[in-house]
Amino acid sequence: MTAKILKQQHLRKAILRQLYYNGALSLADLCLMTHKSLPVVSSSVIALLEENYIIEYGLAPSTGGRRPTTYLLNKEKNSFIISVAVDQLETRICIYNLGNELVQPIHSFRLEITQNPIAIDHLVACIKEVLAKSKLPADQILGVGIAMPGVYNMKEGINHTYFPDHQHLPKHMSRKLGLPVYVDNDSRAIAMAELNFGTAKGYKDVMVVNIGWGIGLGMIVDGTLFSGHNGYAGEFSHIPLANSNNLCSCGKRGCLEVDASLLVLVEKAKKEMTIGAKSRLEQLFQDEDKLSGEHLLNAAKAGDPLAVSLLAEGGFMIGKGLATLIHIMNPERIVLSGRGAAAGKIWLAPIHQAINEFCIPRLSEQTTIAVSDLSKEVQLLGAAALVMERCEF
Repeated sequence: MTAKILKQQHLRKAILRQLYYNGALSLADLCLMTHKSLPVVSSSVIALLEENYIIEYGLAPSTGGRRPTTYLLNKEKNSFIISVAVDQLETRICIYNLGNELVQPIHSFRLEITQNPIAIDHLVACIKEVLAKSKLPADQILGVGIAMPGVYNMKEGINHTYFPDHQHLPKHMSRKLGLPVYVDNDSRAIAMAELNFGTAKGYKDVMVVNIGWGIGLGMIVDGTLFSGHNGYAGEFSHIPLANSNNLCSCGKRGCLEVDASLLVLVEKAKKEMTIGAKSRLEQLFQDEDKLSGEHLLNAAKAGDPLAVSLLAEGGFMIGKGLATLIHIMNPERIVLSGRGAAAGKIWLAPIHQAINEFCIPRLSEQTTIAVSDLSKEVQLLGAAALVMERCEF
């Protein structure tokens, strides 16, 4: 393949990504975002129009001269993304069109991946089930994006935490599914969603905290997702800040995760209730249709004293960790995201308290803290973005 063709393909993908993340754009917008000249961008846009990947959307607002035409991804084109959000206890799968619209409801599967040697086989079966129900032919699927927890080596495709025996997960699953598969750590995928669709959009240096069954971190540096040498950057939950000496899932003691993750807070709630604490959680935990962490978050939002106090305790520990990050990275924004962000502002007071206690004011005053507005769908959006970033059109 010649250098010229490679450049054309690169520009083509760049244009499609910008339209995917930003909606309707003019030729001038696309030139600015891709750093290419008008004739070069125009040529690619014409080709994408002919292939029906994009459509003319309308005229941009007037800036004093002739109103330019804007272009939009064609959501009616038969091109779809399978998005998979894996966590320790549950896997959610959906299918998006190019307009990031769900083409069917989100499917949820109870799939525990901890110490489960056949978890990948189950995951493949779940994806096949959703694909079969959709009745979409394989040639209309751009790819499968999978966001999963764990220490994930991007270069080797190995999840050392949950699937250490599987060599190169994307290739393995691609063979099983007969589709392109793209895998990344859940916290990085969530950060990608926040950067392009959410509360981090428009910011250059952002730390995105993934509050879930564990505590993760996605790092945005100078407007770009930062992964580190092998993709290990952002293992926030394993900073040794815990007050307890409990053993972490990583095999070490004192990790932030053992004091602040939703799994730990649920266990603390159960322990408190066994020694007499009164809480509506006692009744909620009997409902196994929802995960216990969801019950904890819902109880906190409803004002349950035990749930609120536990989130405040966890939030303070997260804030203590964030104070360390502020000293190291000097971010302009911190975004609280992931499953736990559903508790919203309950996290903010204890996090601010810890930052005020442990962080140099001159630094902390330069950082704003915001709660994600993308809800539980954020990990699915991040997994879909993996496909848009890496697939071939």
